[in-house]
Amino acid sequence: MSLIGIAAIVAIVVLFLTNAIKIVREYERGVIFRLGRLVGAKGPGLFFIIPIVDKMVKVDLRTITLDVPPQEVITRDNVPVHVNAVVYFRVMNPTDAVVQVMDFIEATRQISMTTLRSVLGKVELDEILSEREKLNQELQRIIDEHTDPWGIKVITVEIKDVKIPQEMQRAIARQAEAERERRSKIINAEGELQAAEKLRQAAEIMQRSPGALQLRYLQTLSEIATENATTVVFPVPIDLLSALRGLGTEGRE
Repeated sequence: MSLIGIAAIVAIVVLFLTNAIKIVREYERGVIFRLGRLVGAKGPGLFFIIPIVDKMVKVDLRTITLDVPPQEVITRDNVPVHVNAVVYFRVMNPTDAVVQVMDFIEATRQISMTTLRSVLGKVELDEILSEREKLNQELQRIIDEHTDPWGIKVITVEIKDVKIPQEMQRAIARQAEAERERRSKIINAEGELQAAEKLRQAAEIMQRSPGALQLRYLQTLSEIATENATTVVFPVPIDLLSALRGLGTEGRE
């Protein structure tokens, strides 16, 4: 056998081994098709396939971060908003991810976009702004139901940003200001109510104890007196004036 023939045989063997030996990493699986028929998923590690007869498709099992582009949504209270989100998912069944859908990443993106518009279109703007965690869970549940036949598990969905028109931002600011004023008035009213209640209790105590009234009277005198004052103005109890008026009447008689 000539050297050319030997070289040709060696080249064929090397080419055969190159196509036959497959190495799959720890986070990958190789889905094998033999003459178009599904054989199964193999890996990780090294294994052999039959060149030309077998075909392998690698599937990554790591968590995939999918950015959902901004979607224009009309909320239930007719407010136009632009909302984008991020979806975290991973392939749990590599065979279904290859056989059941042509491109599982693009399919997940499309179902995420439609679900985002559908869910947020059923709620009001205040719910989008204040109950984001609840909406995230609802989005995750719906998207996971649609992608489950593809062997995909949606881990979480997060609404990233909500953009609303400038006019609506000003309206929300006015509403927040009015709410703060309302709370301020309520707090002031509650303070007046508590002060009136304490004054009523103090009046009842002084009515039952005349000595307490006298002590309060003396305390008032000490508070209004100053060091350099030349004139001291102090209150005169009504009872004292009544008593003096009664003495004057008796003297005239």
